[in-house]
Amino acid sequence: MAKNTKEITYAKAISEALDQEMKRDENIVILGEDVGFLGGNFKTTEGLYEKYGDLRVKDTPISEAGFVGMGIGAAITGLRPVVELMFCDFIAVAMDQIVNQAAKIRYMSGGQVKVPLTIRTPMGGGRSSAAQHSQSLQAWLVHIPGLKVVMPSTASEAQGLLKTAIRDDNPVIFLEHKMEYNNIYEVEENIEPIPFGKANIVKKGNDLTIVATSNLVNKSKEVAEELENEGYSIEVIDLRTLVPMDTETIVESVKKTGKLLICDEGHLRGGIHNEIAQSIMKDVFYYLDYPVEKIGTDNVPIPFSPALEFDIIPSKEKIMEKSKEMIGG
Repeated sequence: MAKNTKEITYAKAISEALDQEMKRDENIVILGEDVGFLGGNFKTTEGLYEKYGDLRVKDTPISEAGFVGMGIGAAITGLRPVVELMFCDFIAVAMDQIVNQAAKIRYMSGGQVKVPLTIRTPMGGGRSSAAQHSQSLQAWLVHIPGLKVVMPSTASEAQGLLKTAIRDDNPVIFLEHKMEYNNIYEVEENIEPIPFGKANIVKKGNDLTIVATSNLVNKSKEVAEELENEGYSIEVIDLRTLVPMDTETIVESVKKTGKLLICDEGHLRGGIHNEIAQSIMKDVFYYLDYPVEKIGTDNVPIPFSPALEFDIIPSKEKIMEKSKEMIGG
């Protein structure tokens, strides 16, 4: 392990970011189901209730519409709430508050009212949590002007991006992949805030560009490293934030490689894959040597059965197969 680094889980990185920000700014409060005494459903708020007390780490009733609304009210009156939804599927229960209130208040007030609200929530499949607890709903959120949408891939990314989210004066939806929480990463002792709207090239290459979100960044990197031994050169880009989106980095990469594979766990129909492809097409069309391809979740509800679930969600194997097909083609 390198000097000035440590090993922590993805969940601990989030907890540390919350702790450090709450220590820095007394206006930061946490709201959500089981975020207090139990330390969060995935232990991302562990120890904060004991340290900051009931007024700043507040357990809420099972009413997402209620406590998201409370978070919006707290935000516009001077606090910086971090609201945790136990699963991103429950965004649907608070859609009016998020879409018609949080996203629009600053615009409708002519900029006079800020909404410094962060909504954290786990997303994605892989735990056999069935159709109502396994979705990836980022495409819904990207469609709404006024929301920023963040999808961290690793512990370092989660901590740095969460600090930026909490300090932002606009509502931020912070999507954490539930399959990452227990994964251990080597991180720097002091992680600085990571700016929104700047993608990260995690591996350079010349034969194919893979643009990925969330934990598919990690799977794509593994594929690129393994295929390197077979003579393939793959560039992997961690998009980091969907809103704002760094299209410039993608364009420059695709101009070099001539091929683009987009990996996101959302459903393929109406998914963020299509938005990424369309947003860069006019700049890369004449550079493409192969049609843009995408990997996502099939257009069916997420099954409870692991055998069925793992067949429809993205995997390292699917990325590997598609990458070989595209480079070979």
